Amino acid sequence: MPPTFHIENFGCRAARADGEAIGALLRTSGASEGAQALSDVVIVNTCSVTAEADRQARAYIRRTHRLNPTARIIATGCYAQRAPEELAGLGGVSAVIGNSHKALAPEIALHLSSVSGHDFSLAANAAQREWAPALEDTSPVVTISELLNASSHPLILADDIFAHSFLEEAPITPGVQTRPNLKIQEGCSNRCSFCVIPQTRGRSRSLSAESVLAHVRSFVAAGGNELVLSGINLGRWGRDLDPEQSPIRTFAALVRTILEQTSLPRLRLSSIEPMDWDADLIGLMAEYGGTNLARHAHLPLQSGSDSVLRRMYRRYRPWHYADKVSELLSAAGSSLTLGADVMVGFPGETDREFEETCAFIRALPFGYLHLFPFSPRPGTRAWTLHAASPVPVAIVNERMAVLRALNSKKTRAHRSQFIGSELEAITLNTAKGLAPAHRTSALTENFLPVELAINLPANQLIRLRVTGLDADNTLLAMPVPSGACGSDSQLDTIPVSAEAALETAF
Repeated sequence: MPPTFHIENFGCRAARADGEAIGALLRTSGASEGAQALSDVVIVNTCSVTAEADRQARAYIRRTHRLNPTARIIATGCYAQRAPEELAGLGGVSAVIGNSHKALAPEIALHLSSVSGHDFSLAANAAQREWAPALEDTSPVVTISELLNASSHPLILADDIFAHSFLEEAPITPGVQTRPNLKIQEGCSNRCSFCVIPQTRGRSRSLSAESVLAHVRSFVAAGGNELVLSGINLGRWGRDLDPEQSPIRTFAALVRTILEQTSLPRLRLSSIEPMDWDADLIGLMAEYGGTNLARHAHLPLQSGSDSVLRRMYRRYRPWHYADKVSELLSAAGSSLTLGADVMVGFPGETDREFEETCAFIRALPFGYLHLFPFSPRPGTRAWTLHAASPVPVAIVNERMAVLRALNSKKTRAHRSQFIGSELEAITLNTAKGLAPAHRTSALTENFLPVELAINLPANQLIRLRVTGLDADNTLLAMPVPSGACGSDSQLDTIPVSAEAALETAF
């Protein structure tokens, strides 16, 4: 029997894209995906943006070792890059692969599968031939097998060079994720005072335009209908590319090329920093928004207070952010769904500064917010600020409650405007508990989660009519029959939690 693997992803869309790429490469090599408690190799793709993310990763590794004591556990991702020794000390961990060496994770998993007793030498050797050239910084050059067998302790691969971090060879196909992520940019060259990402992922690096276009065309050929472009600092794609080798060197130019030179039905852009929404990119929203470019923009905010943004070392002020939102709304219209990240309890945040954030959020037409409390990360400027002027936990909790209530109100106001409207959508992989009730999860072009009272396969582009909004902000909708008026449909609508319809959040 072929070896089995299980991948558990923590964190952002870019991290999930890494996990999807590792899984695709393993499947291509002949391995099959299995359950956490039964797989030969369990890959834990960690996040380290907060202390809670670290805790969740450790808890998952401990639970895996308890449920499946013979499994070879590989820890990778941001936590593995930031503190590899911590993870290597946990029971059951065979290897810790930082983001700097993530491209080697598939081969290491294949080798550990063969060590577990499976005759997987052909696939392992093929992977070794593919990835061994990435070991040019190892002196002398050694194979993965030699590295793993050199010590009885877990293998640790992590450095600050990040020469082996891209998983660009992985095929992108619709499957477990109806709307898969294509990560085209890695790392971040900004230096926000609270952020550990430059330590865990390195400077900004871009996948070549040729590789991006090849992936998009391959995805379309495989029957894909919606693809999400993702990255750590997506709007900075292309700035590191050699102008003599790449005529396409801006993100807007890349998006235009995808829209004009491929037949991708729908392209969605992941989180983009406010100041990276330049005139060219906003112009594309006006030109293609609502057709094959999703009318959905996620602009990280963090705070609506000028003084807090300055302490965060963010590269915009509240009025800059508001101007970008105004330009996007002018381009895409009121159907645009606007999302943002908001941090609560940054060191020294006063009642006045928090109220400035609340007032700023009230003034803008946000469709949703991702809220999270500040978490001090070792090695950042904010770590020192927190030591000097922390915001008490009780106050942070109170402020989080205020923003959760505001978020619910903003979400309801945004979704209510679409009652009675017809929108384009894509059907998703419906949860097992919903299918027997003859319901299908879907996501509209402008990022509204809905439920349809009919069984439909995933990855279908449909048109639907939004019929209502329940008390808990649940969207109700029905499909519009092809060539018929939506009001003629006799289908009933059944409410389901709107949040459950999302395959993954931004």
